[in-house]
Amino acid sequence: MRLKIIACEVMYREVCLCVAESKNIIDVTFITQGLHDLKQEGMSMKLQKEIDSVDEDKYEAILLGYGLCNNGIVGIKANKVKIVVPRAHDCITLFLGSKERYDEYFANNPGTYFETTGWIERDHINLENVSESVNRQLGLMSYEEYVRRYGEENAKYLIETLGDWTRNYRKYAYIDMDKRFPKYEEEIRAKAKEKGWEYENLKGDVRLLRKLIDGQWDEEDFIVVMPGQKIFATHDETIIAACQAKSPQAEASGDFAQTPTSMQKLS
Repeated sequence: MRLKIIACEVMYREVCLCVAESKNIIDVTFITQGLHDLKQEGMSMKLQKEIDSVDEDKYEAILLGYGLCNNGIVGIKANKVKIVVPRAHDCITLFLGSKERYDEYFANNPGTYFETTGWIERDHINLENVSESVNRQLGLMSYEEYVRRYGEENAKYLIETLGDWTRNYRKYAYIDMDKRFPKYEEEIRAKAKEKGWEYENLKGDVRLLRKLIDGQWDEEDFIVVMPGQKIFATHDETIIAACQAKSPQAEASGDFAQTPTSMQKLS
């Protein structure tokens, strides 16, 4: 199969690995990290624009290297070709290898802040609105570091406006996707010690990404969005599903028509 994948750049190494080892022909587009900071409407709009720009005559499917990501993929529509999306809460699910492992870890380890090679290498200002893109970094730098990056006035504004959300965290978990980068683990371990947080090394798993790229789209792990369908959040263990809008009016009200191949919100 010839496939197109659109993925977040925090999975750059993992996606490239799976693409290189796949028998399929894969064309890749990476989007700068931090897209979920634009909230649902902004993220879905940017992703839809990227999907709409794809030459769909070339591909059998478009793959999304994203999870639900704060509802950032809700409303995305398939045009001429199907879109395949992992049933994932966010990129952490994709790094851990399954939604079940994600659920189990989160239930047993509240207040955990995750890091991977991708977040460390690509955690930089990348969106047009600094106050939106800095959310992930807030509290993980000293005041002096804020001043160096944003200037004294902006640093004070960001800290006062966004608040210290790190008060909700007490643990760093480094998801180890590749043992060849011990310096990254050492860096996160040092940050945990500095903050007085717990530290844990978690073994990463590219299982979901590999299945996505290899075309193994079983219903348990993926949703296949057929032409004319859109993505919506199920708010249950399936995470996402596809639906066919009745009309622009029904779509605006949140009512969806039944489809035989997906879960539906009934009118």
